[in-house]
Amino acid sequence: MKEGRNVEYSYPINLDWSKDEMATVINFYQAVEKAYEVGIDASEIKAKYSDFKQVVRSIGEEKSLGKEFEKASGYSAYRVMQLVKNATTSKIKMQP
Repeated sequence: MKEGRNVEYSYPINLDWSKDEMATVINFYQAVEKAYEVGIDASEIKAKYSDFKQVVRSIGEEKSLGKEFEKASGYSAYRVMQLVKNATTSKIKMQP
C-alpha cells in the first residue's frame, strides 16, 4: 500500500472482476501512488494504464473509480495521467 506513510485504505474494485483484473487495477493505482511518492517512469505508468483500460473500459467507470481512489488516498490518477500526457521527461513526479 503506502510507502512512507502510515495510512491504510482500500483500493476501489469491482467484485465482479476476476483476480487478475483486480490485480491489474491495483497495479495501476500503486503506480499512481509511486508517481506521488518517489516518481515513476512515464513508460511504466503508461503501460499500467493501458492494462487498466482493458479492465475498466468505460470512461464513466474510470471516473467513478478515480474519485473513490482520490477520496481514499488523496492521490489523483487523472492528474498523474495528465502530467504523463504532457511530460517532456521520461520520469515524472507529482508535486504535492
